[in-house]
Amino acid sequence: MASASFLKSSPVLDKSEWVKGQTLRQPSASSVVRCLPTAPSGLTIRAGSYADELVKTAKTVASPGRGILAMDESNATCGKRLASIGLENTEANRQAYRTLLVTAPGLGQYISGAILFEETLYQSTVDGKKIVDVLVEQGIVPGIKVDKGLVPLTGSNDESWCQGLDGLASRTAAYYQQGARFAKWRTVVSIPNGPSALAVKEAAWGLARYASIAQDSGLVPIVEPEILLDGEHTIERTFEVALKVWAEVFFYLAENNVLFEGILLKPSMVTPGAEAKERATPQQVADYTLKLLHRRIPPSVPGIMFLSGGQSEVEATLNLNAMNQSPNPWHVSFSYARALQNTCLKTWGGRPENVKAAQDALLIRAKANSLAQLGKYTGEGESEEAKKELFVKGYVY
Repeated sequence: MASASFLKSSPVLDKSEWVKGQTLRQPSASSVVRCLPTAPSGLTIRAGSYADELVKTAKTVASPGRGILAMDESNATCGKRLASIGLENTEANRQAYRTLLVTAPGLGQYISGAILFEETLYQSTVDGKKIVDVLVEQGIVPGIKVDKGLVPLTGSNDESWCQGLDGLASRTAAYYQQGARFAKWRTVVSIPNGPSALAVKEAAWGLARYASIAQDSGLVPIVEPEILLDGEHTIERTFEVALKVWAEVFFYLAENNVLFEGILLKPSMVTPGAEAKERATPQQVADYTLKLLHRRIPPSVPGIMFLSGGQSEVEATLNLNAMNQSPNPWHVSFSYARALQNTCLKTWGGRPENVKAAQDALLIRAKANSLAQLGKYTGEGESEEAKKELFVKGYVY
């Protein structure tokens, strides 16, 4: 297969290149990026006039020692988090918590990107400063969740598909204007339910259409087919399913002319099911996961930003560290939600006097994962809270 494209090396983005208010640029014929064909039916990759910017944004997010803070929980899911500490699900409480996260001093040293929910993209902090502007000042690229959630997939084995393609082009254009520079679309694959060929193909096709539309609006798409932890299956079974899923995903990404250098991946680590009798060591998880990546992911993809998927904070960090003990063709890092926020949220407890302690807890986890990205995490001095399993059966965002 031909390479996704042959672009010159691009530097990482300067802050001024992704601040709010840039004028939308329309693709022109001269800006089409083409790969060299190896056969008469050679692939053509189109990313419009955003091609260079997409590559720069992806490289910025995939920068050494940094990863993504996923804080894109829907209002309903955020409400569940708030309820766990005795707070009502109001916009004011959501705003207070999100303010705590984005204003943590020095967060940008460890975090390169933050995925936001739509409400947050347009929201201000409790002090009246736009959250997007706060992130930019921290050196953090703002991102946006663009899918509309999971719904039942008729004709399948009680599986799901992800909706949100309708109107996506206009929404991504508006998000770019608001300051977002990358996007996220999460779909899921369930091993206990098959997965059926229909569910895998639907997941892959939806991700590919979303990725193409996002790139056309200047947003780097995070491609996330989450293989759920639910089940009693072995690590070998997870590996087998992951090979199939990622083969389908990259086939349809190519079919939709997606620029591989301008995407980021958010895969599940290859682990046993959460209810499996035999657990895996960090080294086993690393071995299976890296074997998967080498067999399925082109080296032109800049970054692999793993989801935690219900692993404990410490487990997710240990597994990431094990994968970075030797050089990889890609930036192998993290895009964690619960595995960054759990201890932080419980430390805060909704009390203003606990904000600094909660931010310190967030920074501890962010630094730990930064070290893991560099292969230097030791696991020493971790709290008992950080070791607690975060898996929730049938978890819904």
